[in-house]
Amino acid sequence: MADKPTLDDWAAAAAKEVKGADLTWHTPEGIAVKPLYTPEDVTADPGLPGFAPFTRGVRASMYAGRPWTIRQYAGFSTAEASNAFYRRNLAAGQKGLSVAFDLATHRGYDSDHPRVVGDVGKAGVAIDSVEDMKILFDGIPLDQMSVSMTMNGAVIPILAFFIVAGEEQGVPRAKLEGTIQNDILKEFMVRNTYIYPPAPSMRIVSDIIAYTSAEMPKFNSISISGYHMQEAGATQVQELAFTIADGREYVRAAMAAGLDIDKFAGRLSFFFAIGMNFFMEVAKLRAARTLWHRVMTELGAKDERSKMLRTHCQTSGVSLQEQDPYTNVIRTTIEAMAAAFGGTQSLHTNALDEAIALPTDFSARIARNTQLVLQEEAGITHVVDPLGGSYYVEALTQDLVTRATELLDRVEAEGGMARAVDAGWPKAMIEEAAAARAARADRGEDVIVGVNKYRSSEESPIDILDVDNHAVREAQVARLARLRETRDEAACQAALAALRDAAREASGRYEHNLLAFAVECARHHATLGEISAAMEDAFGRYGTQPVPVKGIYGGAYGEDVRWVRLQEGVSATERRLGRRPRMLVAKMGQDGHDRGANLVSSMFGDLGFDVVSGPLFQTPDEAAVLAIEKDVDVVGASSLAAGHKTLIPELIGHLREAGRPDIKVIAGGVIPAQDYQALRDAGVQAIFGPGTNLVKAAEEVLRLLGHNMPPEQDAAE
Repeated sequence: MADKPTLDDWAAAAAKEVKGADLTWHTPEGIAVKPLYTPEDVTADPGLPGFAPFTRGVRASMYAGRPWTIRQYAGFSTAEASNAFYRRNLAAGQKGLSVAFDLATHRGYDSDHPRVVGDVGKAGVAIDSVEDMKILFDGIPLDQMSVSMTMNGAVIPILAFFIVAGEEQGVPRAKLEGTIQNDILKEFMVRNTYIYPPAPSMRIVSDIIAYTSAEMPKFNSISISGYHMQEAGATQVQELAFTIADGREYVRAAMAAGLDIDKFAGRLSFFFAIGMNFFMEVAKLRAARTLWHRVMTELGAKDERSKMLRTHCQTSGVSLQEQDPYTNVIRTTIEAMAAAFGGTQSLHTNALDEAIALPTDFSARIARNTQLVLQEEAGITHVVDPLGGSYYVEALTQDLVTRATELLDRVEAEGGMARAVDAGWPKAMIEEAAAARAARADRGEDVIVGVNKYRSSEESPIDILDVDNHAVREAQVARLARLRETRDEAACQAALAALRDAAREASGRYEHNLLAFAVECARHHATLGEISAAMEDAFGRYGTQPVPVKGIYGGAYGEDVRWVRLQEGVSATERRLGRRPRMLVAKMGQDGHDRGANLVSSMFGDLGFDVVSGPLFQTPDEAAVLAIEKDVDVVGASSLAAGHKTLIPELIGHLREAGRPDIKVIAGGVIPAQDYQALRDAGVQAIFGPGTNLVKAAEEVLRLLGHNMPPEQDAAE
């Protein structure tokens, strides 16, 4: 009988097959992934599903008892249009609602505010008052439907409107089920849809936890989100560690306000992104449950249910590509499977067209049916934690726990997550990871099928959903006017004054609870903008200036011939101009997603441009004034929220009116190909859509500035 082969035997056989090449793969997190795992690599007992530390799942039966909830995130245009979309989806098998609000709503502005002309209804549904909220849920019984709302900045008025809309349906707040995101720390790190400074923003978080704990026992008071971190470029280790650290900070804030940890902890939930690194994402969810159990034990929770990490997941938006878009269906399916194997409690699957626009009914149906097929046809729900015991998955889970713990310990040593966010180092760390990832994709080191490898010779356009921003805004403005004409103005202003006074009082006392006062404002038909402004009178409005990272993108290229030629082109342009070429990277409108803008700033800065990073939330007029004041050669307008057809032409008009038509305007971001001609007609000189190679973009910008790149550079791929 032959001896059993040893690991040495395997290593020799593998080396022979690949002629001695090293098969170890290093992930973006720096984890060395071996080509083979054995029992010796498993160093921790993951336990059993439904038992501490819940590594294998928060319920003993998991999907064998009940599959995850299909909770598709959607909202666009008006409350009427979104309501119709929800009702169609619910009839087709969706189990829960997840509401996307437009950016004007996120930032606490009514639709008639002059700063939000290009934002109303574009990236979500416009909600200006309780009347809009009532329409949004018309015909959807709130005593039977779980509703998730992604809202952080204007979280107080939105939750107040939801409570009053329920009351007017005959549903008391104690019976309302769902989740409000209410996660402001990650807004200061990556998403930027904040309104108030960090300290009062944290007060709002604890006030909502206090109110819901007392009044809404079925409602989750916070959804601690790592999703936007990964979408901004964070590695899975960073997403995992910073999300758990945010959760720890919120629990401490609630405890400092006098709340018993075991009275509110069971209503906390989480939200993670699921990207294309399949096994890493499975392990990340398992590691998150392990870490949260540890953190809550250290914070003093006694009830084991307080230590369970329950999570919603969403497939990645960043992994979606404009090129060869039907390939996105495959990407989303892989990511959805990772979420299921990782043990999520609910899931949103992105639609194939969301790289460039909001989903159509056609694409939304495919996205929803992806989950139905996994639940009903694939057979994966019959076994609890089917990857549990995999040597690789268990080792990777423990690797993530160890590496995330190192970051958690650093956060703790530096005074907690609020102080870390204020110091800015988590944001800088994420931006460095984003720049490195973009450089790898541009160099072809990270393969993206259909984009930097196996690209189709023909791009087939797809139908997209196009929201008429002007029509939506006109309808919202008219509804606001009617509301203000018909309400009891004295009662409304008295309620707003009481809220303003409560905001000026010291936090931590339930009689000053901001949500309780906002509910009264909603009952008296105060608008979202008025409720937000009342608190702004006490707290002020917060703003930040982007500071791009340096050396990461350029460092990835080193002596690459294309990079060197680009630098030579920048030097030649500098000699001709008598100074370095100068670019303003402008973020107009209320979209706070600044990953693309920061990448452009970092890359052009590394090339040798003088880069002016404009502040977030500029109007076109403000961007034009800054461009002229800084005497830039080119303005790069970054758009990710569909406001480009309104905002960019306005910018060009302001530059022309000021006598500076020579300043070239280029556009980049989530811009559908169908909109290119309209932008060109308006005067945009170059357009860079999703998946653009930034090196090629730099070549085009240099041409616009009068420098002809060498012919061999033009032909390079």
